[in-house]
Parts: sequence; C-alpha cells; structure tokens
Amino acid sequence: MKKVILNVAVIVAVGLTSCKNEAKKVQETTTTEESKEIAITNLSFGVRGNCSMCKNTIEKAANSVEGVTAANWDVNKKKIDVSFDSSKTDAMAIHNAIAASGYDTEKVAGKEEAYKKLPGCCQYDHEMMMNQSGEAESDDHSGHNH
Repeated sequence: MKKVILNVAVIVAVGLTSCKNEAKKVQETTTTEESKEIAITNLSFGVRGNCSMCKNTIEKAANSVEGVTAANWDVNKKKIDVSFDSSKTDAMAIHNAIAASGYDTEKVAGKEEAYKKLPGCCQYDHEMMMNQSGEAESDDHSGHNH
C-alpha cells in the first residue's frame, strides 16, 4: 500500500517540474519581445488623401514595409503616425512605399501611374495642405454655419 502512494507522489512531482519549465520558456519569449521594443522609432509626417479608402491604402502601404509596427493616417490632418524598428527600416523607405501606392508625402511625390488607378474619391488635390493641426478644418466648418 505504501509503494502505491509513493509512485503517485513521484508522478505528481514530475508533472509540476514540467509545468515550471514551460512557464520559464514563456517568460524568456516575453523578455525577448521587450528588448526589441527599445529600437522602435515613432514618426509623423504629412500625406495627401481624401477619405477612408485613402486611409486603408496609405496605412497598408506603410505597414508593407518590413519593420513597421503601426501606422495611423488622420484624414482631417493629412498626417500619418508611424512606429517602426529603426534597425530594419528608415523613414525614407516608408515615404517611398506610400508614394508607390499613389499618395504624396512631405518628401516624395506619389507615383503618377498609381495615382491614376486610385478610385475617383481618392484622387486628391496635389496642392492640398499636409500635416495640418486640424484647427483649420474646424474653422472652415464653422464658417459654413454662418
């Protein structure tokens, strides 16, 4: 009877050891991810566009660049906020990717062939202000109310 109890105790002890090893592996992975975050650079720059379809295309272009972790284009401010791993890419690669999709950035003009393929609602004014504060938009709207 005592031998049976001892065998059960050994199996339980081995099971606990396995769980502890798995928990350590998870912690190691988390530590590795945290160290990658140190290289993240945040950047904002102007991008011309008109609507939510533009937003999708601009953000998709930015996110297609290896190393980009987040991209958010503001339709009112004509500005994109991008986070990227500076060890994998740089700002000009992101500007070039957005321009290749047809949209003007502060540093690179949109590719004309890609611009012509954009839906009509996305064909923006090439003279449009970029990187706006958003305040001008509010003033314009209040002017229409008078």
